[in-house]
Amino acid sequence: MSLLEVRVPNIGGFKDVGVVEVLVKPGDVVAADASLVTLESDKATMDVPSPFAGTVREVRVKVGDRVGEGSLVLVLDADGAAEAVAPPVAAPAPAPVVAPLAVSSPAEAPGTAPSGLAHASPAVRKVARELGVDLSRVTGSGPRGRVLQEDVQKYVKQALAGQVPGGTGLDLLPWPKVDFARFGPVETRPLARIRKIAGANLARNWVMVPHVTQFDEADVTDLEEFRVELNAELGEKGPKVTLLAFLVKACVAALQRFPDFNASLDGDSLVLKRYFHVGFAADTPNGLVVPVVRDADRKGVLDIARALGELSAKAREGKLAAADIQGGTFSISSLGGIGGTAFTPIVNAPEVAILGVSRVSVRPVWDGERFAPRKVLPLSLSYDHRVIDGAAGAR
Repeated sequence: MSLLEVRVPNIGGFKDVGVVEVLVKPGDVVAADASLVTLESDKATMDVPSPFAGTVREVRVKVGDRVGEGSLVLVLDADGAAEAVAPPVAAPAPAPVVAPLAVSSPAEAPGTAPSGLAHASPAVRKVARELGVDLSRVTGSGPRGRVLQEDVQKYVKQALAGQVPGGTGLDLLPWPKVDFARFGPVETRPLARIRKIAGANLARNWVMVPHVTQFDEADVTDLEEFRVELNAELGEKGPKVTLLAFLVKACVAALQRFPDFNASLDGDSLVLKRYFHVGFAADTPNGLVVPVVRDADRKGVLDIARALGELSAKAREGKLAAADIQGGTFSISSLGGIGGTAFTPIVNAPEVAILGVSRVSVRPVWDGERFAPRKVLPLSLSYDHRVIDGAAGAR
């Protein structure tokens, strides 16, 4: 019998992290790289994998314990595996990561999940926690019954449709049934077709996409001065250049620099698009639609302004073709013409990010010597946290 202690490895400077799951018990046979416990800080979720195949002899932690680098996790009978030291790892990013152990072995064996526990990766466990899903209720479609991300998503869809036995699985109460006419006069009218479609999409996206919204401001004083001069110069012969035209151009430059924002999730893969079709939310009498400015990277500001004008007119008249609203890679929702200081736009799946724009206001801004009146544009960037972390959002 070769007993070895398994300790918490270098986890990038986190000194006091919580144990949120203990995945094994004494007597369990585990494979090399099988997850033993799950740790969670305020920034990351980390599974501690087994460095070798063996049998669990003692578990030294429980759910709720606080641990740090070097804390004893459990004792394994390594079946003669030699102890070795693994190289240190970098600090974990806000997205789920797997922290390697401080000991390792070449031993390999097929993996099995401990009895009564779902077999899933740290990333899938994090998604399940964010969506409020009990993984033990989810049927895994991966190898040896492993729960995949699409299994969690399928379960949520079934729960929202009321197709999960024994309740919704999300601990949601039934939608309230109220006779509103008991309390006063009412008027009932059917939802417009566009609102029905948009509502279903928005509800799905809000539930299925773990949103984060980053807020910032841009000084557009000089840009607005240039825009007014440009429109005066163009007069009646050119398109009306709005702030949105410049925003589309600026977003393309940002997407080229940060390609993950111009991507889509496809199962466990990230599809990075090499084209730039920017959608914009258009308010119409029948509801919200999102026409798409295609190949915005190949258009100048005047071409973009012309496309925005044409698409907006078609949207108001209800004449948008299917091609006009398909293929978007990133969206902009501008409420600047209406008002507000900030809001949380909902990601337009399968895109992974959307920019919200509010009304420009004149504010006193310190220029190094004095406060000067400047025009400030509020920006609200929502993104899918499964793909984009906070640092990338801020940048």
